[in-house]
Amino acid sequence: MALVKVAIAAFDDIRPFHLSVPCAVFGEAAGAEPLFDVRVCAAESGELRSHAGFTIGTHHGLRELERAQIVVVPSWRDAHEPAPAPLLASLQRVHRRGALVVGLCLGAYVLAEAGLLDGRRATTHWRWTEQFAQRFPQVQVDPGVLYVDQGNVLTSAGTAAGIDCCLHVVRREFGAEVANRIARTLVVPPHRQGSQAQYIEQPVLAATSEGPLSKTLGWAARHLDTAHSLDSLAARAAMSRRSFTRHFRQHTGTTVTQWLLSQRLMLAQRLLETTAQSIERIAERAGFGSALSMRHHFSVAFNTTPSMYRREFRGG
Repeated sequence: MALVKVAIAAFDDIRPFHLSVPCAVFGEAAGAEPLFDVRVCAAESGELRSHAGFTIGTHHGLRELERAQIVVVPSWRDAHEPAPAPLLASLQRVHRRGALVVGLCLGAYVLAEAGLLDGRRATTHWRWTEQFAQRFPQVQVDPGVLYVDQGNVLTSAGTAAGIDCCLHVVRREFGAEVANRIARTLVVPPHRQGSQAQYIEQPVLAATSEGPLSKTLGWAARHLDTAHSLDSLAARAAMSRRSFTRHFRQHTGTTVTQWLLSQRLMLAQRLLETTAQSIERIAERAGFGSALSMRHHFSVAFNTTPSMYRREFRGG
């Protein structure tokens, strides 16, 4: 299988974490063989220094970036500073060619400057969404999500949300099971609900595997074919409805309904990819109740049907 070519734009004063996120996700093999051919491409001439002070050496430039199937702008050094014209022109060319263009964190500013987000939904770091909306009024800014998938253009929220966005790209290319294997290797959640808030205002509780909330969520994830509700899960955790709701939000950043739907969709994806079970049986095992209900949720979440998803990713 031919490797998918990924180009990551590097620039002067880049923060090392932002550069390392796509390198780590796309550079990690999900099995014995790598899936992506990752190239770090200098977006500016001259020696590139990271925000931490060390230099970045790469033999690749914008010409190599324009050959890639996936192009990632992992951030930008200053929301008030325009991006270099050669980088903007390269992004416009790869976009016209049909490549997937991804802007992580403040990389959304660069994509917007290139005109790739006009008339589209997008997001960026929550500290900068208001300024982003003022500067790019033609872009529909969504400040409350981890990432936005607009087909051939993706944007993500700040910092660690870039991991979620890159794993989503892997999931699009190779399916949920491959993305899950990479996530397990990186020791990160395979999929945080895309509609949850970028950040949790209350500090996340220190939850161990012995905590009642963690134990309850683990049990619910293993019994998705059972009907669950806020009240039933609160009772299982021996907590009041109010206390369970507060702790659940702090622990997951989302609601019980959204979390259950996310878990059910992930289980359905894995079963579609790895088994020959019927759509009806998978819908039952994943807790959707009926194939019709699962088809509806697949359409909303993935813009496809379970059958089409299976044809695309079975054995991929």
